[in-house]
Amino acid sequence: MLAPQRHAYILERLHADGAVRVAEMMRQLGVSDMTVRRDLEVLQSEGHLVKVHGGATLLRDTAVHEPGFATKRTLEHEAKLAIARAAAALVEPGMAVAISAGSTTYEVSRRLADIPRLTVVTNSVPAAEVMYHAGRSDQTIILSGGVRTPSDALVGPFAVSALKAVNVDLVFLGVHGMHERAGFTTPNLLEAETNQALIETGRRLVVTADHTKWGVTGVSTIARLDRADIVISDRGLADEAREVLRDAGAELILAGPTDALEASAEMAALPGSGAGR
Repeated sequence: MLAPQRHAYILERLHADGAVRVAEMMRQLGVSDMTVRRDLEVLQSEGHLVKVHGGATLLRDTAVHEPGFATKRTLEHEAKLAIARAAAALVEPGMAVAISAGSTTYEVSRRLADIPRLTVVTNSVPAAEVMYHAGRSDQTIILSGGVRTPSDALVGPFAVSALKAVNVDLVFLGVHGMHERAGFTTPNLLEAETNQALIETGRRLVVTADHTKWGVTGVSTIARLDRADIVISDRGLADEAREVLRDAGAELILAGPTDALEASAEMAALPGSGAGR
């Protein structure tokens, strides 16, 4: 098992139980004491947990905490694959689309790599990279400049300025959280400003967010819920959240387990399918 997968498992157990013990993680992951302790040190350095004697306890996310891209990509991975499959179905050959940074939107970009004659604008380094390496000569990939964040977004005044001259058909937006009052949020102030500029480039806004994003609030609001034309989530989304999003005027698409299994089966054949990004 690769390190990002171990980290995701440890975080899942932390969120479920509030704490983990080194001995238990050794048995469940099939690794050494030293490996588990090293994993806990990495997760502590990223602000996910606090190491204690014999294990670790959960450090609750704050409004300004931003996990790294590799860690985020492994969380709720099957749901993200299903969401990406549903998102890619909205795109037709010859369209112009914008893709924000994020682990879910990265999966969307992998599925757009085979669609002909696309123009893709993005502030996501991983998304631009995967589409570039797909090597389609009939696609145009535009990567904004800017300051790089832990989620591999390019943000700041340079990115905002570049996006002002762009017009696209669809914007795919990844978010840190969705909240009835706070809207779509991020823990990064500069990323919020850049994503707002990205939203303004498009005729329609498609928000891609798995069910765990509901009720999470980052320090900065990107947009109100009623700004989204379409929200794509998974079937784990609570009934209350579904009602709130629909009342806000969004078309709600819920990707299910079948979609996730089909998307997972496709994964090995897609660009950028190597582990550990």
